[in-house]
Amino acid sequence: MSVNPVSYENRNGIGLVIISNPPVNAISPEVVAGLREALAAFETDAQAKALVIHCEGRTFVAGGDIASFESPEFDTRPFSSLLTRLDTSPRLVVATLHGTVLGGGLELAMACHYRLALPDTRFGMPEVRLGLLPGSQGTQRLPRLSGVSLALSLILTGQSVSANDALAAGIINEIAEGEPLALGIAAAERLVEAKAPLRRSSGLKIAIDAATTQALAEAAATAAKKPAYPALGAIVRAVEAAVNLPFEEGERVEAREFDQLRLSSTSRALRHLFFAERAAARIPSLKGDVARGPNSVGIVGAGTMGGGIAMNFANAGIPVVIVETSDDALRRGLSLVRRNYETSAAKGKLNSEQVEKRMGLLTGSLDYASLASCDLVIEAVFENLQIKKDVCARLGQVCRTGAIIATNTSTLDLDVLAEATGRPADVVGMHFFSPANVMRLLEVVRGARTAPDVLVTAMQVARRIGKVPVVSGVCYGFIGNRMLEPYMRETEFLLLEGAHPGQIDSAVESLGMAMGPCRMSDLSGVDIGAKVVIGQYEAGALPPDPSYRVVVRRLFELGRHGQKTQAGYYRYEGRTPLPDPLVADICADLAREHGIARRGVITDQEIIQRLMYTLINEGIQILDEGISYRPGDIDIVWTAGYGFPDYRGGPMFMADQIGLSEIESTLEHYGRVRGNQFGYWTPSNLLKSLVVTGQRIGGWTR
Repeated sequence: MSVNPVSYENRNGIGLVIISNPPVNAISPEVVAGLREALAAFETDAQAKALVIHCEGRTFVAGGDIASFESPEFDTRPFSSLLTRLDTSPRLVVATLHGTVLGGGLELAMACHYRLALPDTRFGMPEVRLGLLPGSQGTQRLPRLSGVSLALSLILTGQSVSANDALAAGIINEIAEGEPLALGIAAAERLVEAKAPLRRSSGLKIAIDAATTQALAEAAATAAKKPAYPALGAIVRAVEAAVNLPFEEGERVEAREFDQLRLSSTSRALRHLFFAERAAARIPSLKGDVARGPNSVGIVGAGTMGGGIAMNFANAGIPVVIVETSDDALRRGLSLVRRNYETSAAKGKLNSEQVEKRMGLLTGSLDYASLASCDLVIEAVFENLQIKKDVCARLGQVCRTGAIIATNTSTLDLDVLAEATGRPADVVGMHFFSPANVMRLLEVVRGARTAPDVLVTAMQVARRIGKVPVVSGVCYGFIGNRMLEPYMRETEFLLLEGAHPGQIDSAVESLGMAMGPCRMSDLSGVDIGAKVVIGQYEAGALPPDPSYRVVVRRLFELGRHGQKTQAGYYRYEGRTPLPDPLVADICADLAREHGIARRGVITDQEIIQRLMYTLINEGIQILDEGISYRPGDIDIVWTAGYGFPDYRGGPMFMADQIGLSEIESTLEHYGRVRGNQFGYWTPSNLLKSLVVTGQRIGGWTR
């Protein structure tokens, strides 16, 4: 028997509606039904002089139950009609607020006549992050309370504001310290005693002045530049309705826009990623394992990656020891970290005191013995197997018993590095993405002998420093870089066949990718990619295809290392990539050497299919091998770490939108047209079985 998440009582003449729907008191169909019953009880309670709405636990309502959005029967109108009843109540309604008052929680609060908040309460409308707008009068009430400019800013960005800012803007009426329910009751009694007039947000007028007109125009211009995110335009239209129409008519505009957005591909994709990110935090088969809880961290290597990793921990208030091989290297590394912090300070993101506090958490050393007291040590040295093995062997001797040893390798065999430590159970992969202090993704790599509590600790540490962790098994490149390999392979074959870098990049970027493969390679370093390919070749891990990745190897031989040498796939003037006829000549020469026919016309459709469908096929193969737990994990890796557009939901989500049978038949088509001697176009067994059974990859579980 389910427990009603909402209760009503009369306490000394004040009606109390108490919501208890842990963990965040989300608005669900059950909460709406409970609120309806509680409000009816208040409306028939002649002894109640006023109503106080309160939430138990650590927060007031912090949003809606997003899972309920997936139901075909989902409708915002029952909640909206409830808010109208609160707003039009002839007796005072007070909301007592604490925690995070977000989305439907703020809509509920704004329908009340008086809003009282604790000092550390925050307020926001994050629906835009799910491709939605506030669907229960939020776009109509907030502009009436705060003004159009601030309302647009909050709703369009999804950002939150403090209680002080909310008070200054008119979103709340009072800030007080104490127990929320007691404060709410006292406020209700005081206002009733004073016979204070009821202030209904639906009846407030919006000033139609130059500032309002300008705010709407600027918001509309911003929305027009981002057509892939239809919620932006819908928000502007709904707020315009609040400005120009009576409340009830504006509410109808909002409801219509919400219904259209909820069914849009963009919102479906963003909601998929919302749930995928939360699912990625769960590790199958691990239950009750206690994290080791590191309070001090060591990092070997003060280069760009090591310094960026150190910043993550300093930002979280965790002391870091950074070990380098020379004074010069250590000085350069710490100077780069300081410059990064000072750049943030110049942009107003930090003050000088915060910069010094974070720098004060960083200690440089030339002695591995200084790592002996660290709870977690991360090696971030050059991506070379022997170098990393030597470092891991030293860490195995120096680190205290129970300390975790992590490697930042992006392509090397974690299990080999783990064995080098002599204590493989303590070893885990923590693959940060560059720049490490900016990129959200962290691939947490589970070795064959990684202890469960080590894996749990790595996941908790990732969240503590603000990263999005995804677990990967051990294979070349883990999840992201392994899928990147066929993507880059086809990029090079297309160049050999006659496509040019700008055409390939433009085709891929038309899908919404942040950067095409050629520009990405130039930015990250052609030399880095080439050395990985050469290392794989020397290890016998590449297909026996003499034409495999010959372009990146030739560019490397010619000293064209990308943007840093002003020449790679492009030539550069400053940071601007420009076409380089020399690259076309290089590709034509390589094509002749390897007997690859040049073609006059290569369509954008072919480019997209060859890059994306091989990437998707590799992702499905990774699932089949158990390297990735879930399709959604792959989508998080690519949207958080590789510039895949979030509004497309990630490669696996996009695969279902394209259709798995279409992907399979297209792969087979290119296998016939281009030949399949090396298995480049062979659909994975899992892909073939899903097509036979008519399943979607999104619904697949191991």
